Amino acid sequence: MRGNDVVALFRSFARAGISAWAAGGWAVDAAVGRQTREHGDLDLAVDARHLPTLLALLTGDGFATTVDWLPSRLELTAADGRRVDLHPVEFAPDGSGIQRGLADTSFVYTADGFTTGIVEGFTVPCLSVEQQLRFRDGYPPRQVDVHDIRILNDFKSER
Repeated sequence: MRGNDVVALFRSFARAGISAWAAGGWAVDAAVGRQTREHGDLDLAVDARHLPTLLALLTGDGFATTVDWLPSRLELTAADGRRVDLHPVEFAPDGSGIQRGLADTSFVYTADGFTTGIVEGFTVPCLSVEQQLRFRDGYPPRQVDVHDIRILNDFKSER
C-alpha cells in the first residue's frame, strides 16, 4: 500500500467520524514521519463500535472481506491490490482498550498507546512508539519486525 492510499483512507475515515489508528508498519513510519520500507497493507486499530460504518465505507471503496477472524481481525482487499487489516478494539472509559485474540487471548492497548504521526505530510492517528514496541515483544520477530523495532528504538532514543 502506498502513502497516498493511506492518506486517502484516513481522510475518508475522518469525514465519516470513524476512530481508527494506523498500526503495524505504517504506524512505525507515521511515528517517525517518513516511509522506511514498503508496506503490503495498512493495519488499523479501530474502535469496535465503528466497525460496521468502517466496513460499509471500505466496501463502497471496492474492498471485500478476504480473511474473517472476528472478533480478532478482519482483512479486506480491493481489486487494485490495496489491503486493509482491521483490529477491532473495545475501549474502556479510561481510554485503554482490548483487542480480542484467538483462543481466549487478548491484546492490551494502554490509554497512552494512541497518538498521531505523519504520512505524506498528513497527520494521521497512529499507535504510540511504546505501544508498538509492546506489540512486537514476546514472539520470534520476522525480518520486518527486526526493521521496525530498530527504527522505533532509534526514534525513541533521539527524543
